[in-house]
Amino acid sequence: MLLKADSSKFRLGFLWWFLEPLLWVSVFFLVFNLILDSGRKSGDFILFLACGKFAFIWFSKTVTQASGSIVASQGLVGKVNMPKSLWPMSAIQESLYRQATVYLLLLLILVLFGVYPGAAWLWMLPVAAVMYLVIVACGLIGACLVCISRDFQKVIPLAMTFLLFTSGIFWDVREIADQDKARLLLNANPLTFMVDAHRQVLMYKQAPDLWHLGLIALGAVLLIVAAIAYMRRNSQYLALKVLT
Repeated sequence: MLLKADSSKFRLGFLWWFLEPLLWVSVFFLVFNLILDSGRKSGDFILFLACGKFAFIWFSKTVTQASGSIVASQGLVGKVNMPKSLWPMSAIQESLYRQATVYLLLLLILVLFGVYPGAAWLWMLPVAAVMYLVIVACGLIGACLVCISRDFQKVIPLAMTFLLFTSGIFWDVREIADQDKARLLLNANPLTFMVDAHRQVLMYKQAPDLWHLGLIALGAVLLIVAAIAYMRRNSQYLALKVLT
């Protein structure tokens, strides 16, 4: 119902679920391939951008919405004593349903450009699951931070812009000549690895680094447990910060 209410705000409604990522890919293709001449074949670069940007939009939009979800519901927070994690998790679940349809569009784009389904695409199941865990962890932490200080509502969009430029959305981490720097990026920024994993599975039909994927999943689960424990232990404090 909330997804329908959100889409009803716009004339094109549900179409924006598909138009937004397509427009982002078009902008990046225009700038980096046509204006700056990346040297890549047009079809390959479109797929490269689509795999990266579709995944990044899921992360950035969901974390941003989840981070502000408790504050946005301050009227209800002040009246009902409910687990504070309920609001960010609701936003995250809504985004998950929307992203499922967006991934179908991504698969259609791959087929249209000559990349056909194979058994290797099944690796997207663990990749998407770990991506979901990362989003949940960041969304819960962001929601706590925004409750504590509204200033984080300004910081989080800036952080998303930083991640946009450092996560390999329109450049390939595997093309960095300095391998030590490439490994540092993959280890320091889990989103860089997750974006690359999408491309390895969907474009090149290769399994992701399962050890690295498992470490990211473990780290995300630990952060989720810590965030939920903090929210439960400080429920009244967070409610007070939201209302004052």
